[in-house]
Amino acid sequence: MKRKGILIVVSGFSGAGKGTLMKELLKQYDNYALSISATTRKAREGEEDGREYFFKTVEEFEKMIAKDELIEYARYVGNYYGTPRAYVEEQLEAGKDVILEIEIQGALKVKEKYPDTLLLFVTPPSAKELERRLVGRGTETMEVIASRMKRATEEAEIMSAYDYIVVNDELDICVKETHNIIQSEHNRVFRNKDFMNQIEEELKGKSKDYVTPIIYRFDESSKPRCRGRCNKDCKQPLFYRACYI
Repeated sequence: MKRKGILIVVSGFSGAGKGTLMKELLKQYDNYALSISATTRKAREGEEDGREYFFKTVEEFEKMIAKDELIEYARYVGNYYGTPRAYVEEQLEAGKDVILEIEIQGALKVKEKYPDTLLLFVTPPSAKELERRLVGRGTETMEVIASRMKRATEEAEIMSAYDYIVVNDELDICVKETHNIIQSEHNRVFRNKDFMNQIEEELKGKSKDYVTPIIYRFDESSKPRCRGRCNKDCKQPLFYRACYI
């Protein structure tokens, strides 16, 4: 049975380890594809079109918007960013589970367009651990860290909109648990309607190859006549006779 891929959206607090988690999933398992975004920003040194991003002009990107060729898009610091529909659908049809890393509002928009999307929210085991990770980066001021913690407080109120919470405490365990969640999701009833219909039709066809025995019980005093196709008197004093119809 050919299995179609699942569209997966991963969101989470800044500092939760989303990027590291997805890199490990791609490294350890071969059934995942990381969605490549389209953008109008200029390519940086070392970046290649179709690897880090699909680099587009503003005109090209706006044509994609007009043709509904993007699953979701946003404008950030003067540049467009979005998820091309064609690439994602191509990977899904090929059986790949496609991962999108996007923020909460974008995730909910994707879920609205694609109700079968699996939403995963990545979080550290505690607020204290989140703060420790943000400080440990050593790349941001305390003002920025305070802003990220405030943002996390707001995002926490929307976690209930997701399908699963993924606690990223120990990375190896988190990777395995995330993989198991996704693989189990493939067995959900609503994702297997075609397969269930196929089995149902096959069984209906097979049932025509069989006849059903009907069991009659007779005793000596009544000496009834068998109502089966043989139309013969029952000679035994007490027995079960199976006649096929």
